[in-house]
Amino acid sequence: MEIYQNKSRWKIYLGIAAIVILAISVVYTNFIAAKLAEGERGKVELYVMAMNTLNNTDLNLEDQLSTELAIVENSKIPVISVGETGKIFDSRNYPEGADIEKELEKIKANGAPPIKGEGYAALIYYKNTRLLTLLQYFPLIQVLLLLGFILVGYLAFSSARRSEQNRVWVGMAKETAHQLGTPISAIIAWLEHLKLSKGSDVETMEIVKELENDVERLNLVADRFSKIGSEPKLDQIDLVEELDKCRVYMQKRASKKTVFDFPNVDDVSLFGKINPPLFDWVVENLLRNALDAMDGTGKITAKIYEESEFIVIDISDTGKGIPSSKLKTVFQPGFTTKKRGWGLGLSLAKRIIESYHSGKIFVKSSILNEGTTFTIKLPKA
Repeated sequence: MEIYQNKSRWKIYLGIAAIVILAISVVYTNFIAAKLAEGERGKVELYVMAMNTLNNTDLNLEDQLSTELAIVENSKIPVISVGETGKIFDSRNYPEGADIEKELEKIKANGAPPIKGEGYAALIYYKNTRLLTLLQYFPLIQVLLLLGFILVGYLAFSSARRSEQNRVWVGMAKETAHQLGTPISAIIAWLEHLKLSKGSDVETMEIVKELENDVERLNLVADRFSKIGSEPKLDQIDLVEELDKCRVYMQKRASKKTVFDFPNVDDVSLFGKINPPLFDWVVENLLRNALDAMDGTGKITAKIYEESEFIVIDISDTGKGIPSSKLKTVFQPGFTTKKRGWGLGLSLAKRIIESYHSGKIFVKSSILNEGTTFTIKLPKA
C-alpha cells in the first residue's frame, strides 16, 4: 500500500505548493494595488489643494498656472465636490449623461473616505480608476483561472491514465487466456490417453473425473480472461440461482467451520441481465476474500432485494474488516491485505460490474474485527 501513501503525499505537497504560489501572487498584487491606491489618493489631495488655492484671488499668474496645471493632471480619477449642506457643486472625469447623485451614493457606500476641502466644496469624494479596480479583482481572476487550469489538467491526465490502464488490463487478460489455452489442450489430450489405457481402473477413472472438472474450470477461467476488453453478451438470468451456484462452488472449497447463509432459490426469483462467467467471477472473488478475512471460521451472508431500478446484492462476512483509511483504495490495482497476491481481484470486479454490466459495486460498511459488507447493484432486466 506504500504506492497509495506516496501518491497521497505528492497530492498534499502539490496542493501546498499551489497555495504558496497563490498566496505570494495575491500578496504581491494587493501590495501593488495598495501603492496605486495611495498614489491616486495623493493625486486627489493635490487636486483639492489646487482647488482651494485657486479660490484665492490674490494669486499671481505663475501660481495660478501651476494650480490649474495640477487640476488638469487629474484627468482620470472621477471626483465629486459636495458642499456642507450635501449639495453637489462639481464633478470631473465622469462620462456625459452620468447620474452623478447615484455615483455619489455608490462612493459613499463602497468608496474611500472623502477629503476635506475649503470654500464651497467642503468634501471631495472620489472613486478608484478602472485600472485600479481591475487590478484589485486580478487575484480573484487569477485564482479562478488557475483552478480551471488544474481541473482541466486533472481531467485530461485522469482520462489518459484510465485509457492506459484499460489497454494494460485488456492486453494482460487476453495474453493470459492465450497462454492458458496450450497447457489446457495438452491436459485434455493426456486425460483422453488415460481413459484409453486405464479405463478398467476404477480409482484412476475417479481421479480422471476430478481432473476433468478442474480442466473445465480452467477453461472457464480462460474464457473469462478472453472476455475482458470485448463487449460481453448479457443474458436475462435468475440472479438468485446464479448466486447459489457460486455459493455451492465456494462452499466445497471452504472450511467446515464456515457457515453460508444465502437466499433459497425456491423462495424468490429476481432477474437481471448479466454475463454469467464474468458475474460469477465477481461473486467468487468477494467470497474468496471473505474466506481469507475470516481465517476459515465465521459466517458469510448474502441478501438479494429490489431497490428502485436496481437489484441489490449484499455479501457480508464476519472477518477482520477494512480500516476506514483504506476504503477509498480497495478497488484500486495493487490493494491487498494478504501477504500473497497482486491485489487485482477487486479492481477487476469493479471493471466487470461497472463497465460491462452498467452497475455499481462498493463497500457498504466495514467494522474492524466485526466484518465487511460489499454491495453490488445491477439494473433490472
